[in-house]
Amino acid sequence: MSGHTEDEGDERLAAEGEVALARLAIDSGDLTHAADHLGDAIIADPQLPELLEALAELCAAAGGPAAARELFPLDGQVYLGTAVCRAHVEAAAGDWDAAVGLLASAIQYEPDRPWAHAAWLAREDLPGLVDPDAVAQAVARATGALSDPLPAEPAEAVRPFHDFVQAVLARHGDHVLLLAMASGLTRRLGDTARAVELAQRAHRSAPGYLPAVMLGNALRADGRPEQALAVWEAELARVAPAGDDPSSYLAVDVAELYGTLGRPVEGLAWLDRVLAAEPGHPKAGPARYGLLHALDGDPAHLLGLADHHRAHPEHEYAQELLERLSSREPWLGLVSGATEATVNVLHQVLAASDTTRDTEVECTASTLEPPSSVLAVRLALPRSTVGYQAVGEPDPRLPLTGPTTRIWVWDGTSPRPAVAPPAPQSAELVRSTAEIFWPTVPAAYDHAVRLAGLPLDDLLGVLVHPPMPREDELGRALLAHQPELWVRAVQVFACLGIAHHRTDQPWEGSERRRVLRDLLLGPEDWVVEAAGFALVAIGWTQPQTRADVAALLQQRLHHAARARRTRVVTILRSLAALVLVAPWTSDEDRELARHLTAREDAADAEAAQQEDQEPERDQEQPEADEPDEPDAPKPEEPRPGRLRRLFGRR
Repeated sequence: MSGHTEDEGDERLAAEGEVALARLAIDSGDLTHAADHLGDAIIADPQLPELLEALAELCAAAGGPAAARELFPLDGQVYLGTAVCRAHVEAAAGDWDAAVGLLASAIQYEPDRPWAHAAWLAREDLPGLVDPDAVAQAVARATGALSDPLPAEPAEAVRPFHDFVQAVLARHGDHVLLLAMASGLTRRLGDTARAVELAQRAHRSAPGYLPAVMLGNALRADGRPEQALAVWEAELARVAPAGDDPSSYLAVDVAELYGTLGRPVEGLAWLDRVLAAEPGHPKAGPARYGLLHALDGDPAHLLGLADHHRAHPEHEYAQELLERLSSREPWLGLVSGATEATVNVLHQVLAASDTTRDTEVECTASTLEPPSSVLAVRLALPRSTVGYQAVGEPDPRLPLTGPTTRIWVWDGTSPRPAVAPPAPQSAELVRSTAEIFWPTVPAAYDHAVRLAGLPLDDLLGVLVHPPMPREDELGRALLAHQPELWVRAVQVFACLGIAHHRTDQPWEGSERRRVLRDLLLGPEDWVVEAAGFALVAIGWTQPQTRADVAALLQQRLHHAARARRTRVVTILRSLAALVLVAPWTSDEDRELARHLTAREDAADAEAAQQEDQEPERDQEQPEADEPDEPDAPKPEEPRPGRLRRLFGRR
């Protein structure tokens, strides 16, 4: 069996083709053209033996490696393949410092490629041929863009460079800058104890800002955050942070470490000092929102991060922090899950080993559920049927108001689409756009701009005629295990597409507002949640719409709260979550959302306990009396580190 993947085989074939063209160019004397082909070849397969042989042939044809340098110029726009070829040429010419530096730049730009797997980098005599200052600078360049810790694949790609640096340290063990930089590289490769040792040696030799920073980072990674705090606070006491002094960034790190330790109040004091000296500090302001969120979990602080980044797009840390805090949080970073009994049955059937797409299932639920749950069943098991025995009160088939947009009709308790399927090209664009995860709410809104040009009828059609999941690993997993998440993702992005419809129209009175309002206040369905999220996303990105969005969300939430007194409302918890991620809603509405969520959680816990104790009994329990919920007032109509990226792709 071959050890290469199909992609690796394709890359090797591409590299071999480029090498063949390069050799033809060398034979014809067109050395510049040959160099271009070798630059493309080394991108495709950096370790291809024929490539290195052809590079040696090119150097010979140019009159030697020193003369061949001009074939791989480093001025102006420099392509990655050009830089890596130049590194090999510099090594052949014996300019080891330049060769190592260029290799480090390639690692910085694309760390998961095996640039460091070069035979010359493993020469036993090389550590004695390089300047430790140059190596320290190269390590700083390479590690600047590396994640901490490195995943397995890039770690394996970078390891030969790390081994070379360790060999240089064996000869220059008192070089403070090299010790400090090597600590950072070693930490990223997971050897935190060694990273601490290297940083301690640097700090003992020359106590100061950089050794202190690296030592604190190593201690934190090694599971010793209190010791890291002590090192950093001692350094800050030595040099008080002020203005754009680098120590102000260290103060932010101290503050966030306090947050990690569960002591955000102490961290806020550090941030307040930085902001008092520099109100526009690019990290302290965003970090303050992060610590406030650590205190109470209020999404208002995440909205503050989004507003901060929109006002200061150059403050990239606000976006980074918002992504981190939104990750895997319902509606903030992923589509909320479904709770219908129909979906639970679907999961049980799909979990059976003998289930195929031809499996026929007859599912009967006691009371009517959102019709989109039927879409999920039929997506995975198209020959199945779903029936309902009764309709709860208030009737979930009825809209809250008299909408002009209808996507469902009912034949008794059987739902069917009220709109035609979308055009195939429209369905395919939604299929390629929909996601169950997104980095942030504004990112989801921005991603859906791809759908802005679709006809409104097609966006409505895809809500009730969802395309099949994409034919990739995630799509296959969703279809096999949780098809409802795909249906919900399609509906979410279709509604976000509606949010981009005719944005030339002012929000008040716009077609996009009218349609999203109709969907939000329409029959009880997953589309209600999707439209609600689209409205929330509009509010996150367009502050002038927030009051209107709050009023619309309020109307839907209060209706659901009243309906829950007499029947199950499967979308209630998700509606409450939408209100909570729209922090501009009223205090009373957010408190109601928290109360309803707690009630649903308690009911679920009670049902689970009863199921454990009496598995043979019917699990339905009479509803407890609920406190009066407030009547809903009618709504008014009417957005790198210091080392820059050096290279681009052809």
